[in-house]
Amino acid sequence: MKRRHKVLLLLLGLVLLAGLALHPLLPGQPAHSLARSLDRLALIASPAPGGPPRTLTAQARALSAQGAAAPLAGRTVDLAFQAPDRLRVSFEIDRQRYTLGRDGQELWVYAPQKHFGVHGKTGLPRFASAPEERDATRLAPLRLPVSRVTLWAAVLLLKVETQPAETVASQPCRVLRATPRATARRWLDIPPCELRFWLRDSDRLPVRLHYSDPEGTDLNIEFADLTLDAPWPAGRWKLAPEPGDTIETVALAHVARFVPAALSLIHQTIPTLGPARGERRVLATEGAGRLELIDDTRVLFLKGTPEAMGHQHGVLMKPYVRNLVDRILYGVGVGSSFEKGRWFMGEIEQAQSRLMPFVDPRCLREMDAMAAAAGLAKEEIRLANFFPELFHCSGFALLGEATVGRRLYHGRILDYLRGVGLEPNAVVIVHQPDQGHPWVNVGYAGFVGSVTAMNARHISIGEMGGRGEGNWDGKPMAQLVREVMEKASTLDEAVEIMRRGPRTCEYYYVIADGTAHRAVGIAATPDSFQVIEPGQFHPQLPHPMKDTVLMSAGDRYETLAERVRQGLGQFDDDAARKLMERPVAMKSNIQSVLFAPDTLDFWVANADARNVASHTRYTHYNLQELLQGN
Repeated sequence: MKRRHKVLLLLLGLVLLAGLALHPLLPGQPAHSLARSLDRLALIASPAPGGPPRTLTAQARALSAQGAAAPLAGRTVDLAFQAPDRLRVSFEIDRQRYTLGRDGQELWVYAPQKHFGVHGKTGLPRFASAPEERDATRLAPLRLPVSRVTLWAAVLLLKVETQPAETVASQPCRVLRATPRATARRWLDIPPCELRFWLRDSDRLPVRLHYSDPEGTDLNIEFADLTLDAPWPAGRWKLAPEPGDTIETVALAHVARFVPAALSLIHQTIPTLGPARGERRVLATEGAGRLELIDDTRVLFLKGTPEAMGHQHGVLMKPYVRNLVDRILYGVGVGSSFEKGRWFMGEIEQAQSRLMPFVDPRCLREMDAMAAAAGLAKEEIRLANFFPELFHCSGFALLGEATVGRRLYHGRILDYLRGVGLEPNAVVIVHQPDQGHPWVNVGYAGFVGSVTAMNARHISIGEMGGRGEGNWDGKPMAQLVREVMEKASTLDEAVEIMRRGPRTCEYYYVIADGTAHRAVGIAATPDSFQVIEPGQFHPQLPHPMKDTVLMSAGDRYETLAERVRQGLGQFDDDAARKLMERPVAMKSNIQSVLFAPDTLDFWVANADARNVASHTRYTHYNLQELLQGN
């Protein structure tokens, strides 16, 4: 039985059992007034059969917003709605105006200042690489998620009180205060909160709404110019660009997936990790693979052929893989179209066509098996893995006399796209391929490549992005890193794999070898390749120090170099992790990792809802111990 139906049955049962404890919805009572107002909204959203259509228009303004609602502060939305399938919503983000519209089975998004828009229709190919597969998406009617009966019953769970009348925008209003009854809070686990409704006297429609709870969320919304009028002409719901604007006609599925994905990016709830307790348990298994929870962090174990590992990944991480594809491919990817004024799917598919001749077929087999297991189109997983990797990061290696006990530490700071959906899908992946070395990938669900990794032969690597987006005639960077992990047993072999390429764009790397107790930096473009030894001067790295490799840029590099200079000879694992704190880590810091490749220890931190990665708890792992348990 669906959860909604279970809740409804429980709700009705509570009404019967509570009996006299709940006030009946008699005319004149505050609860009856609230129920009538909600019922009026329900009738607008789902009018009675045969009833005349009406168009509801309003401007919603967030007068104030705090806590979880803070991203809405100062936002204004103009909306128009006509049941069952016509909608227009206009809003502003970073001083750019956007309009989203629905007209029956068509969806469109328009950015007038960018002179760009996309128009989603059915019957078109979803992906250029599969032109025979036509989009058959059908949009459901727009309606409230619950029935009118449920709305009336829900009011019984609220204690509704009349407040002093007020005037909003020259309109006399009745003010109602509603809080969940103790019975509802206890039986339905409803958190304590308070709702206030301003219902205008003329038609009982709400013109202001205020919500607050003990967690600090506070939202005050006003609905200005609220009108219910005759239906708009059909042409008014259609996309109407200006002459010279670029409008891309695309598969309806892409636009339909973009809207909820973009909304999901507004607020992410990622809890802060508490102290590590040494807890470890198996959550699920699939074939030779398994998913474990180690001190509240996910660790995925994959083993076998590319098909086997892809299947294990897709089954064990299905909700996370799907979530990442939604947010990265459809949320951030499609959303970037309106900032750039170019259709993202066209750009990434063009990049894919140029990358494909250089992609290891084993990676494709793994991606396709993962897609099948996760219930996604193989093109979605492939495109997500080809997502342009423009990282702005830092990395370092400390060895020899720079450290306590002449240890080797390799730090990696990933500064990239914080808050867009990567962090909730973070996972440590232990690979045991049927060909090549075992290795650990500190990454995210759905990705088969890597930007942060260490193998069982004591080789660690971290990547930093540069310029040159569009130079796609080479092996994808993340798959080149994976090749190093699976094939390199020494630092020299790793450097040779990177040198051989072929490479794309401009990237910088730090690679360390725990067996040889060596580390180097690499500056590479498709046409140039430079190895930077410890203590070696480079024009972009003007502060060389003995037994160190420091790779960063700007003020972050200056801070990192000064911290290292002050701590030379005193670095242990704790001091090395402190090097990665702000401002060496940027505000976009989503992942920080410290490798000790000589012992195969590593420490991982991921950003949460409040903190950048370098300021959260690091979780300690040891690759050899993880492999022994596999």
